[in-house]
Amino acid sequence: MRLLFLGDVVGRTGRDAVLRHLPELRRALTPDVVVVNCENAAGGFGITAKIAEEFLAAGVDCLTTGNHVWDQKEMVAAIERLPRLLRPLNYPRATPGSGWARITTADGRSVLVVCLLARLFMDMIDDPFAAIDQLLTHHPLGAGSTDAIFVDFHGEATSEKMAMGHFLDGRISALVGTHSHIPTADTWILPGGTAYQTDAGMCGDYNSVIGMKKELSVARFVKRLPTERMTPAEDEATVCGTYVEISDQTGLAHRIEPIRCGGRLSRHIPAV
Repeated sequence: MRLLFLGDVVGRTGRDAVLRHLPELRRALTPDVVVVNCENAAGGFGITAKIAEEFLAAGVDCLTTGNHVWDQKEMVAAIERLPRLLRPLNYPRATPGSGWARITTADGRSVLVVCLLARLFMDMIDDPFAAIDQLLTHHPLGAGSTDAIFVDFHGEATSEKMAMGHFLDGRISALVGTHSHIPTADTWILPGGTAYQTDAGMCGDYNSVIGMKKELSVARFVKRLPTERMTPAEDEATVCGTYVEISDQTGLAHRIEPIRCGGRLSRHIPAV
């Protein structure tokens, strides 16, 4: 099984880049499942139902989010009618929406996609380790019903992401982090067979400060004064993500590579 994951989509330039490059990536990688983190897609803050539907219509199988999932207030009501748009699993039980979805591939295989939110330097919500542990108790890898499990772990601290990777090693197919908007150079297979990367990076303009116009961000650091609201940078975006190959026999990974295309970062599309 082949899985394509694209990191945080930031603003219009990130959306346009994903929609423009996705057909190329589909031709080059022939993924069975496409997952995209979309939590900064609406002007850098949250996601709207319209944008979510555009991604799904373009062939994205599942959309993950993070701490900005509710920035667009419409999503509190809209998320219930978008079952392939996930909010973090470890929000309280009464929170609208779902933290996981089961995606069926064209040839009938079953993939569990999970969205998790970290806690270090983030909102102190429910324990992500306990939440995913409980989910996997009811939906383990294999067991005749789940051919692959992918987790997007959205968090600030690299230590927490790495700890989660080792906690889930051998129990899921792949864990890729999001939120920092910077791609990390640590794509590898953990000892138990789980593919891992601390952060996939963003789909956005890298001539910026994590996707936002650099002038405003620099001014905040230099002057230590409030500025106008941050807005996404608008030059050509780089699409960043991760490609994973998963064994049909075990559900564990045997290959993981980064993806970069367009914009300013060096191009890398895995040879398949």
